[in-house]
Amino acid sequence: MRFQIEQRHLTDQNGRPIPSNDVSLVSFHLFEAGDADQAIRLFIHRDGAALVGEILRFPGFQAVATVRKTTGVYTLQVGPTSQSMSAIVD
Repeated sequence: MRFQIEQRHLTDQNGRPIPSNDVSLVSFHLFEAGDADQAIRLFIHRDGAALVGEILRFPGFQAVATVRKTTGVYTLQVGPTSQSMSAIVD
């Protein structure tokens, strides 16, 4: 199944909050995975990050997670998509 992951940064590398209207720190990624949980785990592994807490699962193959790495904290929002893998470049 194909999933789109929205990555939204929450803090900078010094731990300061990023303004919620700063869309320059939002990016989208596509992953092939068996479910939303697996898509998040694949993204985290590829990004060299660590999961903070639990992955929150929602109906319809959707999930949200908070992730941390040295460059800051960000959220991942995952949902199914029908977009072509070649349409989006990471």
